[in-house]
Amino acid sequence: MSALPTPTSQSLKTLRTDRQGPVVSIELNAPDQGNTVTETLLDELLAVLDAQDAGTRVIVLSSAGPDFSLGGDRTEYAEHLAEDPAGSGIRASGVKARRVCAALTDNPAVTIARVQGKAIGAGLALALACDLRVAADTATFRLPELALGLPTAWGGLLPRLLAEVGAARVRELILTSRAFTAQEALTLSVLQNVVPEEDLDAAVAAWYRPILRRSPTALRVNKLLLNAHAATSRLADASTLDSELMASVLAEAEYTRGQRRTGHLV
Repeated sequence: MSALPTPTSQSLKTLRTDRQGPVVSIELNAPDQGNTVTETLLDELLAVLDAQDAGTRVIVLSSAGPDFSLGGDRTEYAEHLAEDPAGSGIRASGVKARRVCAALTDNPAVTIARVQGKAIGAGLALALACDLRVAADTATFRLPELALGLPTAWGGLLPRLLAEVGAARVRELILTSRAFTAQEALTLSVLQNVVPEEDLDAAVAAWYRPILRRSPTALRVNKLLLNAHAATSRLADASTLDSELMASVLAEAEYTRGQRRTGHLV
């Protein structure tokens, strides 16, 4: 297995990249931090995906350690607000998140998410941006944004959820912020397969082996068709407002806390 030839392959801090012929593996590699979605991770994902060559037919997104991803880094949100209380840093981060998820969804290669442990918030969004999603039967999922005082506005997560799952079930998951199991995620179409954790690699391979036998042109055209028809179901896609919504809510919350600290608000 050889290293993915990108300009950043020797300096990646949060990812590991490998390839076997036309199959590229991108592994979130910050297990000590629960593979939290940081600015560095987003930058590195963009660099790797932007450097993708025409010979790539399949991209497998996985993670090291016990959890796929524990979600966004709230420490970085606080740092952004400390630098600019109006939220410009949050907006820039939100735009970057949308670009990463679009780079997975609109990729000419087939993208596969391989999930174990917890996939929370932004971590779930990364997995959902992939074409195919398989998880260990012990995996769990959660949309904690409302419980954290945040909008469900990261990387275009909400319109993807609504398109894949349906409004009634998504409404319940967001309003309760409850965790749900891999088996329920399968029922909801968040996943297309659930297997024992030791069988995850075999399940991924069972998907990509027949894909590699298909005509590259036919595969690319069919992905375009699938994405185009999915887009028609969300013509009023408000996810372009994700970064603005996140910045506005966080900036307002920080302003309120500041007012309370100074005694100007009771």
